[in-house]
Amino acid sequence: MPTIGVAIITKNAQAHLAACLQSLTWCDRVVILDSGSTDLTLEIAQAHGAHIHQSNDWPGFGIQKNRAIALLDTDWIFALDADEIVDATLVLSIQNAIENPETDIYQLNRLSNYCGRWMKHTGWHPDYLPRLFKKGSAHYSEDLVHERLIFTSKVSNLDGLLLHYSFDDLESVLDKINRYSSAGAQQRLTKGANSSLSSAIFKGVWTFIRSYIIKCGFLDGREGFILSVSNAEGAYYRQLKLMYLKENA
Repeated sequence: MPTIGVAIITKNAQAHLAACLQSLTWCDRVVILDSGSTDLTLEIAQAHGAHIHQSNDWPGFGIQKNRAIALLDTDWIFALDADEIVDATLVLSIQNAIENPETDIYQLNRLSNYCGRWMKHTGWHPDYLPRLFKKGSAHYSEDLVHERLIFTSKVSNLDGLLLHYSFDDLESVLDKINRYSSAGAQQRLTKGANSSLSSAIFKGVWTFIRSYIIKCGFLDGREGFILSVSNAEGAYYRQLKLMYLKENA
């Protein structure tokens, strides 16, 4: 039987980690690479039998995920976040895929929860992501945020859903807007991008139109509007931060 290991990176991820790990009892090995949690993350991970490793720096999401993957020696790698839960149908689909592989890379459909609502539109669903791959066949880009899996093999789909508790409340929304807009601006500065007040306004307005109208965010009710506004804010502040970084470089 081929073996499968799960790679998870964490920092203060206690909210949904127990449920995440409970959905992975069928896996051969679960590795957690933590970067300084001060909540109950490590205690929860230990209680569920995860293999815990710690890093003293934060190089960005892409590099950190590659570090976690490198800690596994299983035949297959399943890359997961600490706020994601595998449903029963997806479990069976993954098991079948690694026992009877059609390819080296598989993608799954993620359904995300935003402030208590499962988002079926607003550009969040369907949300197919490559997450299951044969060891050595893929790696993550070294981006600070919005990292992507890099591979050359064809991709096949898995059945079932990955349930993603992306934001539990507005505090976490605002915190992530701030952190990700800063990291995104720094990443764009490194790549030589430019920005201005007018481009920030345009990006923000366009992001709202795309999320709420083009991606049918209005069908997600109140949360569809709130998410569309927060998406717009993220784009707007990212461009403004890039503008100031460029001026002060």
